[in-house]
Amino acid sequence: MATITKRIGLSLGADICWPICYEEILKRLDLRIPMGGDTIRFEVDRVHIEPFKLVPSQHYDVVLDRLTHWYHTSREWIKKSIIMDGLYVFNNPWSVQSMEKQTSYSAMLDLGLPVPETWILPPKEYEESVDLQSTLEQYARMFDLGEIGGQVGYPLFMKPYDGGAWVGVTKIDDEEQLRKAYDESGRRVMHLQKSVLPHDLFVRCIGVGPQTYLVKYDPSASLHERYQVAFDFLGSEEAGLIHDMTLTINSFFGWDFNSCETLRQDGTLYPIDFANPCPDSQVTSLHYHFPWLVKAKLKWSLFCAATGKKMRPNLDWSPFHAIRDRELPYREMLAACAGVANERYETDRFNEFCQEHLADLDRVSLEFFASDCARDAVGRKVAALFPAEEVEKYTEHFWGLIEFWRKTEADRMDSGKGEAG
Repeated sequence: MATITKRIGLSLGADICWPICYEEILKRLDLRIPMGGDTIRFEVDRVHIEPFKLVPSQHYDVVLDRLTHWYHTSREWIKKSIIMDGLYVFNNPWSVQSMEKQTSYSAMLDLGLPVPETWILPPKEYEESVDLQSTLEQYARMFDLGEIGGQVGYPLFMKPYDGGAWVGVTKIDDEEQLRKAYDESGRRVMHLQKSVLPHDLFVRCIGVGPQTYLVKYDPSASLHERYQVAFDFLGSEEAGLIHDMTLTINSFFGWDFNSCETLRQDGTLYPIDFANPCPDSQVTSLHYHFPWLVKAKLKWSLFCAATGKKMRPNLDWSPFHAIRDRELPYREMLAACAGVANERYETDRFNEFCQEHLADLDRVSLEFFASDCARDAVGRKVAALFPAEEVEKYTEHFWGLIEFWRKTEADRMDSGKGEAG
């Protein structure tokens, strides 16, 4: 029997709080997992940015990536490591690079999801290039923006086709506002999307591997108040539908970590934004919900590392399209697609792994989130975002919500209920 150490890398940008919590909880778990006649142990460190040679050089078994959607050197190192070293990374860098919101809307509309009517517009302005003028003169067609707005219907939303973090999103109530917003959009390629108004519920579903977590969401609130602390706001049928929808979307695009936003209107759940493969992970946004995310990342990364899970560099949409072509009722179609997702995520094996090897995670996490180390992680993130005179106030605020999570988590553990999701 050999002792094998699996190495987990954290590829980070401005992240502060969750890596501290991840590292400390893993240290406290001090795992020794028997597997295949060997004992599996784990190490974690942070991925450095440095020159690299294009040769096999396995350094990590799993990498949690929060950087490469915008930092290209790290992205190319991750691609090389998948190809040459068998690295498992979430998320798939080729998919993150190519699958923007435009592609995700097209793919899910084609699959049969009720995505609101969406148009894409040529940019208002262009960056000068040698062939630009001749191309536009030959092929660009004049269009009536007001006519398109009328077809979509007001109110509508204008938003970047590849955006995130609510940057550039504008609610448009009439043609005058539409023309003004388009004139101000500059070089960005924009979507026009039919609004789902009025709606009685906005839900953000966070997915980490086969794990999902539903949060009531208020985009009109301040950033630190958008994730609501609310319970039982969905029935089991609707919760199951969003769970299956999120698994379908994530596995379709090869994402292990993503969030899916849905609006409910007249009993129908409309997915409106679901290409977010680097979703918010900060305590200053997630607060009460933050411990769940840390635990979910731990469970999925440990499972992938211990079992030697292999990347799927080729997305292979054919199983989903085969289900679509059966013309099943919508709910049955979504359940069948989620079945494909569960096969790809190895959900049954994952659940067995967690039950057998990570049974102590709840207790260790509950203890950790009462520690000075956890409070310091919260304070450090607050200090990075808030004015100096507000740091103490908001550190206490977010720490209070963590303490409330500890109370509800302790109650859940005492009752023997499964984890919230």
